[in-house]
Amino acid sequence: MAERVAGPEIERLIQLLARLPGLGPRSARRAALHLIRKREELLSPLAEAMAVARDRVTTCSTCCNVDVSDPCAICRDGRRDGSTLIVVETVADLWALERAGVGGALYHVLGGVLSPLDGVGPDKLSFEKLVTRVAEGAVREVVLAVNATVDGQTTAHYLTDLLAPHSVKVTRLAHGVPVGGELDYLDEGTLAAALRQRTPF
Repeated sequence: MAERVAGPEIERLIQLLARLPGLGPRSARRAALHLIRKREELLSPLAEAMAVARDRVTTCSTCCNVDVSDPCAICRDGRRDGSTLIVVETVADLWALERAGVGGALYHVLGGVLSPLDGVGPDKLSFEKLVTRVAEGAVREVVLAVNATVDGQTTAHYLTDLLAPHSVKVTRLAHGVPVGGELDYLDEGTLAAALRQRTPF
């Protein structure tokens, strides 16, 4: 058995970093060492920023976006078209659409997709909030901007059935989004074209 070469504090930092998406044990070790070497330039400001995020960032009770206020800045923006609601899987997808400059509408973040194998059913996602928003009557179109994965399309079909009793137009992103693709990794041009060419679901 290999001996531990770092103290428990450093090991804890490495273990926590390794939990982040895209970071395995080796990448976490490199990141930890870099942060420690650049303690004043990186580690201290990062620790402060994380403490502020922990204390101030909240989830919007309307759309499930993250912000420092509830409702979030997007929901409070009176210039947005309240008749169109863009449904996304994650906050990262919302940010991707906003970066593409195709906003102007309101959003609803599901918090993931239906995935029975992973134990994610309708009760784990914000479907009920979505139906409540649509039932209020201001929304005329729901754009299903979910990823073109099997679970994403299953979720889209489920939502289409769920929204069927309401007098709302349900559309989806055009096929400019590749099958198996994820919104957060697509370029802004592809996202903008896909949203413009949305079709009935």
